[in-house]
Order: sequence, then structure tokens, then C-alpha cells
Amino acid sequence: MPLFFEETAWRFWDQSLSAKSRSALESFAADDTLCELVGAGKSAPTVRTWVHDDTVVLGIQDHRLPHIEKGMDVLKDYGFTPIVRNSGGLAVVLDAGVLNISLVLSEKDNAIDISAGYDLMLDLVRELFPEATIEAYEIVGSYCPGSYDLSINGQKFAGISQRRIRSGIAVQVYLCVEGSGAKRAEIIRDFYNAGLQNEETKFTYPEIKPETMASLSELLGRKITVQEVVIDLHDLMERPAPMSLQPDETELYGFYLNRVVERNRKMLERPLE
Repeated sequence: MPLFFEETAWRFWDQSLSAKSRSALESFAADDTLCELVGAGKSAPTVRTWVHDDTVVLGIQDHRLPHIEKGMDVLKDYGFTPIVRNSGGLAVVLDAGVLNISLVLSEKDNAIDISAGYDLMLDLVRELFPEATIEAYEIVGSYCPGSYDLSINGQKFAGISQRRIRSGIAVQVYLCVEGSGAKRAEIIRDFYNAGLQNEETKFTYPEIKPETMASLSELLGRKITVQEVVIDLHDLMERPAPMSLQPDETELYGFYLNRVVERNRKMLERPLE
């Protein structure tokens, strides 16, 4: 286990079951809340696990697709709810087989630049799956491609992102644990095909190749469940005490939730120019 994790007293907030049927907007509000609390020294650094049912989280550039309404209709036909995230990146799939982990740290207490934040999450994922050779580089053909795509034998199963606000850092990873990575990629491929309609755009959207993506269960050749990974993570972090939001923190959470819900509403009602 990296020394940083061993030397840090962690707060552990597991929402892998409790948040599933609720909007993923609540999770973005939760991480923003934790960023402010941890950044201000009002909370210990926090590990938060979260899962949401059948949602596609769009990025700002996705919302600039020339036929975004048709693209979102495709997502709805698949049974997925589209939302727009309050940070960068491109479309990702959330469902019951995808585990998200957020590490929320203080910029004041930790000299963690952007690269170090990514590396911290990479180290954690490698510790969770020590039997695998996990590499970090861009997987061309995957959805939401980036330099910290996590892959095994060239197939992507995870991606890492960061959000920094009010002296707090939220390093987030989505892990495709169960099910078919290729089927998730097909949804995003069809979304882009419908949203582009073969039009040329200034921004280059990824050309999705479903075979570039897989779940950990597929890659490791054994059945792995989201709950198994949550338990392994809790044990790896030396079993920190569970702690959800406390009564004196809920008002701040309400502020951030209202903000992300209103922003999402405006984005979905009024496509960007």
C-alpha cells in the first residue's frame, strides 16, 4: 500500500447501494461538498464509493454535438438517462456494474499536482487488483479517452478524472466491474453517430470501437461484483469508520445539489451554440 494511504486518516462514505436509484447529479454535488469541507479542514480526507443505475454522463463538448437531441433520444431508447456533468471530459456510462470511487483531498495539506492526483488513484486501483498488469495510457477507440485510461492487455476498463474547487481535490475513477464493456461502448458509439449525423465539427469526437473496452470480470476471467470491490477497498484502507454527511454538512450539500441540478436543467433545455 502506498505510504500516502497508510499515513492518512480516512473518512469512508459508501453509497454503492444507497445512491443507485437516485440521480447521478447527487454524486457530483456530494463530491463538490466534500471538496469544500476537506479543503477547509472541516472534514478528514474522504473515500466515497458510488453507483448509479443506467445513466450516461455527458461532457460539455458532447452537448455541442450538432444533433444532440437525436443523440439523447438514442440514450433514452437504450433506457439510459442523460445528464451533463459540471466538469470536463466526454460521455461515460454508469450502471449497476460500474463502481465509482472518489478520493477527496486537501490542496492545503497535500502537495498534490494534477499528475500526482492521477497517479494516486492509479496506485490504488493497482493495489485492488494486484494479479493484473494495469497500464495507464490513452486507449484510442474507447469512450472518454484520456492519458489515464486504465487497461489490461490493451482493453480499457476504467478512466480517471479530477475536479478541484475551494482548495479541495476530488480524484474520481469509474471501474467497469461487471457485465460487458463492449456493450457499454456500443451505446456511446450509437449516441455519437446519431448526434453527429456525419457532419464535420471543430471538435474531434472519439470514433468508438467497442472491442477496445471490457469489464474487469471479463479481463480477469472471474466473476467480480461491485460489492466485492467495495469490501476490498474498505479493507485496503484499513477499515476506516463509515461516515456519511453529518447534519451540519447537509446545508452545504443542498447548496451544491441545487446548483448542479439547475445547471443540468438549463443545459438540457437549451443546447449550446
